[in-house]
Amino acid sequence: MSTSLLRPALVLGLLSAVGPFAIDMYLPAMPAIGADLGASVPAMQGTIISYFIAFGLAQLIYGPWADQAGRKLPLYVGLTIFLIGSVLCTIAPTTGTLISGRFVQGLGGAAVMVVPRAVIRDMHTGHDATRMMAAIMLVISISPFLAPMAGAGLMAIADWRAIFGVLVLASLASLAMTRLMLAETLPVAERQPVSIAALRTGTVKLMTHRGFLALTFLGGFAMASFFVFIASASFVYSSAFGLTPTQFSLAFAVNALGFFSASQLAARLGLRFGAQAVMVRATFGFAVFTVGLFALGLAGAANLWVTIAGLFLANACLGLVIPTAMVMALEEHGEIAGLASSLGGTLQMVAGGAMIAAAAPFFDGTVLPMLAAIALCGVLALVLSRVVARLPEVQAPA
Repeated sequence: MSTSLLRPALVLGLLSAVGPFAIDMYLPAMPAIGADLGASVPAMQGTIISYFIAFGLAQLIYGPWADQAGRKLPLYVGLTIFLIGSVLCTIAPTTGTLISGRFVQGLGGAAVMVVPRAVIRDMHTGHDATRMMAAIMLVISISPFLAPMAGAGLMAIADWRAIFGVLVLASLASLAMTRLMLAETLPVAERQPVSIAALRTGTVKLMTHRGFLALTFLGGFAMASFFVFIASASFVYSSAFGLTPTQFSLAFAVNALGFFSASQLAARLGLRFGAQAVMVRATFGFAVFTVGLFALGLAGAANLWVTIAGLFLANACLGLVIPTAMVMALEEHGEIAGLASSLGGTLQMVAGGAMIAAAAPFFDGTVLPMLAAIALCGVLALVLSRVVARLPEVQAPA
């Protein structure tokens, strides 16, 4: 990559990684946080749910706002909100304060997920834009590997509050990068006023389009399985399997590896076999692996290594399902692609949060409830893939 692309790609990648780090970095510490604050497992899972819901809803705001006010102002505001949420989490005396802090973090973190994509669109098109996006995704994909390990490392030398202290520092560093290293890429003459009527019309169109809804929720339930894993795995791996925070971070990285390795093949396989065919077959594989793993759990055979292997295979299928479903959901809505992307992201985050909330009452510290919720996500995604295959208005991208 040329120097002209490398610097902005690195800056945008680091900004975009703030949100994923806020999710993954404190996962190894969740049992310790619960013990310190006297919180139940469902209450601690609420810290995940609140972040996802806020993160999803706020996406609806930052996209149109960035088109109206330029790219840097929403970044400044979002990072400041994220900073405030991180401070609240650092000093949280109760579980309620921690949940509130996580909600505020999610409201701010959505900005660094939405706006960098718009910056890329402003700066480059075609091959250069693709290369920048690939570089940014590479930076983001490192998060599931490094963030839990960083959290476990901090737990070895300090208490859990140090993790959120690091996120405070990351917020300040991101604000400095935005100020000093990122130029405003949307000229005033090209800014678009927000039209409430246009937003309402576009939203109604999307919410009544069967193909968009089916593909969005197919991807949403696929993502929800990973959200359930994120919310439950630290407790399962520590209580049921006896792993330390460091060992958990390594196990988490193995499962994440399956997803990101396969996602790099999604475009190539779609070009060769057809995007819809790849998505339908990968969804079938995802359902088979998740239901099979749950069956092994019912038989008492889902030990640590079986669970890791089964989730690795299931997440590898997810790496093909999620990006393909997202692309197909936007394919017929180019004129409102920004709104479709924001609305789709919101619906998927809300679906993930709802699945965690539905599964939380059944969590008992063993692996079986987690595997049951993940298998349910697999079945729902499989049903929706069959719906998609029968809808005439769904077109796979060329």
